[in-house]
This record gives sequence, C-alpha cells and structure tokens, in this order.
Amino acid sequence: MEVDTIRSNNDNDNNNNMSITDMEVDNPEDLNGYYVASLIDELKHDDVQYRLNSVNKLPIIAEALGQDRTRDELIPFLHNDLIGDEDEVLLALAEQLPKLIDSVGGASNATCLLPPLESLAAVEESAVRDKAVWALCEIAKILSPEQLMENFILMMKRLSSCEWFTSRTSVAGLYAVIYKKCGPIQTELQNSFAQLIQDESPMVRRAAAKALSDFTEQMTPTEVLDISLPLFQKVATDDQDSVRLLAVEDMITIAKMITQEQKIEHLLPTFNTLASDSSWRVKYMIANKFVELAEAFGETIVRKQFISAYINLIKDSEAEVRTAAAGQISGKSKKEMKERKERKGLAHYIDKEAVIESLLPCVQELVNDNNEYTRAALAKEVSGLASIFGKEATPEHLLPIFLQLLRDDSPDVRLNVISKLDELNDVVGVESLSQSLLPAIMELSEENQWRIRLQIIEYMPVIARQLGENIFDAKLTELCMSWLQDKVYAIREAATVNLKNLAHVFGNSWTKKTAIPQILSMVHDENYIHRMTTLFALTEIAKVLSPDDIKEVIVPTVVSLSNDSIPNIRFNVAKSLEELIPLLQQGEQKSQEDEIIKNTMEPVLEKLSQDTDKDVRFFAQKALERDQMNKSQQQQTTTTTENPSSPEAKL
Repeated sequence: MEVDTIRSNNDNDNNNNMSITDMEVDNPEDLNGYYVASLIDELKHDDVQYRLNSVNKLPIIAEALGQDRTRDELIPFLHNDLIGDEDEVLLALAEQLPKLIDSVGGASNATCLLPPLESLAAVEESAVRDKAVWALCEIAKILSPEQLMENFILMMKRLSSCEWFTSRTSVAGLYAVIYKKCGPIQTELQNSFAQLIQDESPMVRRAAAKALSDFTEQMTPTEVLDISLPLFQKVATDDQDSVRLLAVEDMITIAKMITQEQKIEHLLPTFNTLASDSSWRVKYMIANKFVELAEAFGETIVRKQFISAYINLIKDSEAEVRTAAAGQISGKSKKEMKERKERKGLAHYIDKEAVIESLLPCVQELVNDNNEYTRAALAKEVSGLASIFGKEATPEHLLPIFLQLLRDDSPDVRLNVISKLDELNDVVGVESLSQSLLPAIMELSEENQWRIRLQIIEYMPVIARQLGENIFDAKLTELCMSWLQDKVYAIREAATVNLKNLAHVFGNSWTKKTAIPQILSMVHDENYIHRMTTLFALTEIAKVLSPDDIKEVIVPTVVSLSNDSIPNIRFNVAKSLEELIPLLQQGEQKSQEDEIIKNTMEPVLEKLSQDTDKDVRFFAQKALERDQMNKSQQQQTTTTTENPSSPEAKL
C-alpha cells in the first residue's frame, strides 16, 4: 500500500505559492510515512490544535522530505501560508525553525530560514516577536561573516526601515550577536543602533534601551566610552519613564567595563539623577538594583556616594520604592555568601559605624512603616545585620527591632522573621529570643489561613535546632502533634513530614520516647481520618528508624490496621507495607527481617489482595509485585556475588 500524494482537506485551496497539496513523502513506508503524511496534511487543517501539533513536529516532516525539498518547498510554504496564523502557532513556528538548520543542509544553507523569521519578527504579538528574535540570534551564531553581510545585515536594514514599530523593536535585539563578526561595518551598526535609541516610538526606544546592555558587552573599553556611554545618557534623559528605568541595567553593565575615575566622572551624576527621579518607577528600579549597582561601582564609591541616595529611597513616599530598598539592606549571611556565593547587601559595603549611624535609624523607621509589604521585606533582611553588629552591639541595636517584628500584626512579617531565626541565634543565642519567639509561633499556628500554618510547619526543624530538645518538648511538641488532626489535608501531610524532620534533628531516642507514643495514641481514634494520619505518620517516620525499630514499633501497628472497617485505611496499609518491606531488607540481620516479612507482612498483603474492595485489592497486588521484584533482584545479586563466572556476573 502506497501514498502517492498527500492532499489537503480543502481541495479548493489552490494558489501559485507552495501548497500543502504539493508536498509528498518520497518513501511513505519509511520514517513512519503515514504519520508524516498526516502531519503534512494537518499544517492546513481548520482546527488550530492540529496545526499547532504539526508545527511542533516540523523536524520530523523535514527529515521525511529531505534537505532539498525542505529548502525549496517546506520553508516557502511556512513563510507564505502560516505567517497569518494564530499567535500560538506562530510562537511554536519561531521555536521550531532553528531546529531545522541541519534539515536544510547545515550552516551553509541556514539563510533560507531567515525570511519566515523576518516576517515573524514583525508581527503584533510581542511574545512571537521575542521568540523570533531569539531564533534569529541562534541562527546568526552559526552564520559566517560573509553570510551575515550578504543576508542577515540586509534583513536588519529592512526591519529597521519598516514603518510599523514592531519590526524596529525586534531588530534592536540582533545587534549584539553579530557585532564582533562584522568588523568592517561596525561603525555602520553603531550608527543604526543609535537611530533606534532616538526613534520617535517609545516602544522602539524601550527595546533599544533594553538591548543596549548586551550590545555594550560586545564592545571594547574605548568603544564603551565613545559609543555606549552617549547612548546611555540619551536613555537616562528620555522623556518616558518606561525608557529611563531601563538605564539602570545599562549603567550596571557600563560600570563593570570602565575605571573608577571614569565611573565618578561619567556615571555617578546620572546615578544621583535617576535616584531622585520624579517617577517612582525609576526610583523603584534603582532601589531594586541597588546592591548590583554597589557591586558594579565598588566599595570606595559606595561608602562615599551611595549612602545618602539609599536613605532617600528608603524614606520615599511610595511604598513600592521603600519595599524594594528594604530588601537590599543586608543580603545574605556570611555563611550563605561563602557557601552559595550570594550577593552581599548594602550594609556589607560600609563599616559598622556607618551602618549604626546611617542605616539603623532607617531600619527603625521601617519597623513602623504603614505598609506590611515593606515591613515583610525588612523582616527578611534585619537578621542579616547581626553578623555585622556582632555579639556586643546586636542585643542593644538589633534585638529590639527583631522582637518588635515578631509581634507584628501581619503573619507574613512574623513568618519572614522566623525564617531567618538561625542568623540571629548564631549571634545572640536562643535565650534572648524564646520569650517573644514562642508566642509568635503559637499565634501563627492558629491562623485561619491554612497556608500560614503550612509555612510555620516548614520552619519547625529550624526552630527545633535553635531551641533544643528540652525547650521544644516543653513548648512545641504538643503543637506539632495537634497538626496531625488539622482539618486541612495539606497540613496533616506536612505534619507527618515534619515529625520525620524533627526525628533527624533530635535523634532516635527522642523519636521513640516522644514522637511515636503520641502518634500511637491516635490509632484507635473514632475519626477514620485520624487513624489514617497515624498510618501516614508511622510510614514517614520509619524512614529515619533502624530496621529493628521498624520491626518492633511500626509493623505491629500497621498490620493491626489491616482489619479496619474503612477501605481507605486498608489500602493505605498495603501502600505502607510496600514502603516498609524495602526498609526492613536493609537490616544486617537478614534472617529475622525476612522472617517477619514472610510470616507477618506478606500474609497481610495476600489477605488484602482478596479484599472485597477493588482499590484495596489493587494496592495489595501492587505491593506484592514489588516485593517479588525485590526478591528477584536480591537473588540475582547473591548469584552474581557467589558465582563470578555466571552469565549475570559477566554481564
């Protein structure tokens, strides 16, 4: 059976351009010919989902057609017939076209992919244009300088000269990728980009301002001063704040490429102007990027010039600006910066006296800010100052702020404080914190919003490490157990994981003495949900116990629940046993573990596999199958170890 031609569903669709009806699969029985034929047919299907699916499979279609026919037939069809399609189809097309480079014959023929992408770069939908620009950049990377000069540059000129702004916004993103490969015409490229910076359309100027940073990175230090810096100044003085705010990123890039003296002369005045801009959006961008700016300018300039600008931002009338500035104070702790190489906050760029004299009064004001998001941002940062103040100054200057935030009306503020508890505890110790910390935790645990309760559960292991076993048992263990009976499933589930994590913190002794007895007290609860939670908690906590403890404490309770009248509990018993059997098999006393598996656990699973409830039978049979699989693997491992010359060992 052969497919001679692949025809469109619409027989009346005939035109002079390459049409879907013209394409054939040379060998329909190869390369899943019928599948490919249907994909080709679906490129003109009335249903957009069919067209989208087919576009996402373009590499398969191209492989079936071959390189010549892909260049001569498929690519022209995509250009002429699909460009007016739905945005989601065009987005997929832009993503797939770079994947056809090999299908059209490699880099030497990749320029045939430029026409459809040029059209996509001019469409109205910004997501499609952005993806088309990305695709053009990917192709430009593999083109030779000659191909760039003969094809790519001409395409850029056409886009730059289009009347509609969309083409000009797209072309701005193409300069950086080709600049170094086009030495003879770099001056022309610089002039063309400068025209975009001064374009009459704010959207084009925005696109050019956004692209200036990448373009600058391709320049020499001399070119940065002569070419990029004047363009940056135009961006920074633009009459549209949506353009000016993009000057901040450009300033960071330029600052990294010039000397300290040049930064002071050329960039510092602009920094001060932007930091006091009439638009809150520009000031927000400065505040949000303040640490990156400090890193780019260097400590010397920061200490002398940046503090006053920061204080003005943190006292700004707009809450968004204050919130952004509050998030830049301390950055990460010294330990985090060392381990993760995180960016340090502003306070780490100036000396301790300047922090106390200049920044601390601002922090004290922010504690009473009327915007809870500002206070929440501060709560994440304030503990990071402890490593700067040290053990002597922290109790005097920082601890009162920390304790006030712990009593804040907003649960988000209190949560952010608790999340950074370890940083402050390393400096002042838990005794200073416990009196305010514990009431805050209790209040958060009673929040009506279950997500707040979920977050406080996630922080419990951190709190446990700071408080120690005795204080935790006296104040918080009962609270942790109460979460096992919460009305929200997500809370109960998190509570079982929390007990496992607490077992990691406090060890086996605490687990057997404190956690397990309280879990077992729920096993006969009238509420079946509580009994099921008991099962979940025992299964979870078994992961940190030894096989002997599992055998003595966990297995008997789990097995006893196999007789429960509720099917949900019985099939969860099967799931629990499926998890427990591999944990027991890790023990050193193989014979004892195998005996309890064979004589106790497997009979329970066999009984459940004959249960009247189909779900119970399903999970029991699944557990038995996994058990048999584990046994087979163990036998194979034993055979290999005992007989190195066996076929398994040779494999």
